[in-house]
Amino acid sequence: MKRIEFHDREHEIEEIRDILNSEPSLITFVYGPINSGKTALITHLIDRLPEEYVIFYINLRTKFLASYDDFIESLFELEMDTNATKIKRKETLAELVSSVTKVTGIPVTKEFINYVFKDNKPKNAFSYIIKLFEEVKATGRQPVLILDELQKIGDVNVNGSLIYELFNFFIDLTKELHLCHVFAVTSDSIFIERVYSEAMLSGRCEYLLVDDFDYETNATFLKEHGFTNDELEVAWEYCGGKPVCLLKLIRVDDTEKIAKKMLATRMNQLNDLLDYLKYTKPRITIGDTDYTVEREDIIIILARFASAECIDNQGLDRPAKHYLIKNNILFLDPDMGSIKPQSRLDLLAIRKLMDGM
Repeated sequence: MKRIEFHDREHEIEEIRDILNSEPSLITFVYGPINSGKTALITHLIDRLPEEYVIFYINLRTKFLASYDDFIESLFELEMDTNATKIKRKETLAELVSSVTKVTGIPVTKEFINYVFKDNKPKNAFSYIIKLFEEVKATGRQPVLILDELQKIGDVNVNGSLIYELFNFFIDLTKELHLCHVFAVTSDSIFIERVYSEAMLSGRCEYLLVDDFDYETNATFLKEHGFTNDELEVAWEYCGGKPVCLLKLIRVDDTEKIAKKMLATRMNQLNDLLDYLKYTKPRITIGDTDYTVEREDIIIILARFASAECIDNQGLDRPAKHYLIKNNILFLDPDMGSIKPQSRLDLLAIRKLMDGM
């Protein structure tokens, strides 16, 4: 079995290290197209940070979040008695953080569990986390909170939007208390736009783009796996620098055959979506209002990529734009205000479909 190593994210790693070496003051959005390597970057970095950083990493990808309780339970890990390993249950926060360096979830003792969930209020859980992080600070170490796939909280409400409550808590941790570095990892740029508007993040956040590989990085990566110059060109033409697509090509012998098959599959998927829109009108919620997605508006947006790889975010039909982004066909860069297909495969498939219409 071929093992695919982590490859060349030195620029992004250096940016994160610069953030970690400064006093916590801003929320950092780690964002990018789907399957561009955001989680791989974060986990690679976590494994290599010195012990002066205490990492609290929470991946919401596999969590079912339908309520406030679901979200809170996804954050916390209860410290239990473990007879098999003869580990004494920790009774105080100081004991809890005394030997912690990297944690999946926020550890909580039985002493505090009732308080965390009391009254179904976010402020109880958040005040506990602040106390825990203060204990970490008291040991001379720096807490770092990372929430991966954070867009999954988008539809969870508790006395109003959980987004508002959560990001105002992040502002407390960073800009107000300078207590903890906070990283929010997501592929959903519509979610970032919504957070920015609902949580009043102006001047309180920064963006770190984890994009697909550029041409040089792509070539270096594939040459390490024995690709010829012809195979490099085929890979770039069909897949661009999308890591997940490149991994498929690395594992096969006939690069061009598989690349063409991947494109045909994506074309069929997009063609089916356009056919589906002939028979139904999906609804997209923007703010508090539902809007109808029209097939004609979808085609107008896609047609703009016939001669461009990237377009401006302004002036597009918003329901159609949101639909294409939510369905992982287009990617919005909220920092630069631009839109592009999620991958080179998407761009080629869009162009071929538009050419045939």
